[in-house]
Amino acid sequence: MGLQHQLTKKSKCTCLHDKHLKMGAMMVEFGGFDMPLLYQSSIIQEHKAVREHVGVFDVSHMGEMTVGGKDAERYIQHIFTNDVANAPVGKIYYGMMCMNNGGTVDDLLIYKMGESDFFLVVNAANIDKDWAWMQQQAEGFDIELVNASDRYGQLAVQGPEAEEIMETVLQLPCKELSFYECKRLSQGIIVSRTGYTGEDGFEIYAEPDIIRDFWDKLIGAGVQACGLGCRDTLRFEAGLPLYGEELSEEISPVMAGLTMFVKFNKPEFVGREALLRQKTEGVARRLVGIELHDKAIPRHGYSVLKDGKVIGEVTTGYHTISTDKSVCMALVDTEFAAIGTEVEIQIRKKVFTGVVVKKIFYEKKYKKN
Repeated sequence: MGLQHQLTKKSKCTCLHDKHLKMGAMMVEFGGFDMPLLYQSSIIQEHKAVREHVGVFDVSHMGEMTVGGKDAERYIQHIFTNDVANAPVGKIYYGMMCMNNGGTVDDLLIYKMGESDFFLVVNAANIDKDWAWMQQQAEGFDIELVNASDRYGQLAVQGPEAEEIMETVLQLPCKELSFYECKRLSQGIIVSRTGYTGEDGFEIYAEPDIIRDFWDKLIGAGVQACGLGCRDTLRFEAGLPLYGEELSEEISPVMAGLTMFVKFNKPEFVGREALLRQKTEGVARRLVGIELHDKAIPRHGYSVLKDGKVIGEVTTGYHTISTDKSVCMALVDTEFAAIGTEVEIQIRKKVFTGVVVKKIFYEKKYKKN
């Protein structure tokens, strides 16, 4: 099924594609890649493995780009909403690249690998768009831009037992890393204490043959292989946005409630004026969390109502595995965005009542200093 899907959809394959097929994974197209949705277990089992023990994800579809040269930091400051000025080597920053009107080109991680050496991790579906945009922004900067996406495979080892597995099974020294810190090891391996699940965990970037070897070691040691299905349920519970749902060219960081990653103390970056105007004057819609009083499941695109009038729509919704609640994120008219506001959601032919709550539905368990 997986191979046939890949051929008919003409999707790209990660370096672990054949291993997913041999494990009987259910494959789906995502971001232009043929990816495992789940393995022979279930999304619930894979989700619980990460929350309670440890799981491993193939995230080799993500894009990697490097920025070097004399003006590397100045260029990053220009394209990125967060502030990397005077950052220590080994520090990682989350933020956005935005258009002049404040719309989001992509959300990404930027790793500071050296004084003039930055490693960028972007979303798979946006690799080509991001690369073209970054090249357009490079005029006037003395930098070297490299799209290294085809050079790297990537694994995410996530869960409370992640550190032990990294140290014992993969023999990768990582105990000293705190949340959002990274280091480069031998053979060009990059290890970071990051993830997309709300749990402690690590991400590993290396050439494909090394990633394939690491995958075999992890699976051989009994680590649960996890697909995109539980990757989405895990990130959603932790209140982490997905590009294309909670962020887009039409949804700015201010609308998405991510202003903490937009540093207006920087004198200049692409989109600064538009985002500052949104922050000071307000926006028409904001991203909120909604908890339903019933067990009905709100899905992407469902209408949010107030007194029968459409005031927004759901971006992502689930009956959460970890907390057993029907919740969603939704973009709603700002006047109805206050926590405690009673709203309704149209689910097929029925209307279900709910209340606006915080967007984080599960307590994160990252390791910080």
